[in-house]
Amino acid sequence: METPVEQGGAEALRRRPATGRPPKLDDTQVEAVRAALEQGARAHGFEADLWTLERVGVVVERVTGVTLAWASVWRLLTGRLGWSLQRPRRQAVERDECEIARWVAQEWPRIKKGR
Repeated sequence: METPVEQGGAEALRRRPATGRPPKLDDTQVEAVRAALEQGARAHGFEADLWTLERVGVVVERVTGVTLAWASVWRLLTGRLGWSLQRPRRQAVERDECEIARWVAQEWPRIKKGR
């Protein structure tokens, strides 16, 4: 049995482009999506400035006319755009750091003494 080098020479060993289905979005469409996402979610009519896969999918469809499954949206964000998962901090908007510091310095020692 002949080896690939014997059959086709050194050319047979060269890298070939990946096979499979081509991406639904070309590079210019991806850059248009990036620009749209960088405007923020509120700029696209969403209540909170928080991106979800569903929201990104809606924006992709608005900008490019292409509908993507959530898995494809995830691959777009992480693979082609280089973004990563970010979770918002779970913290009350009404949080008052000065009041917390005062309570820890004054109230907590008083309560702790009462034990």
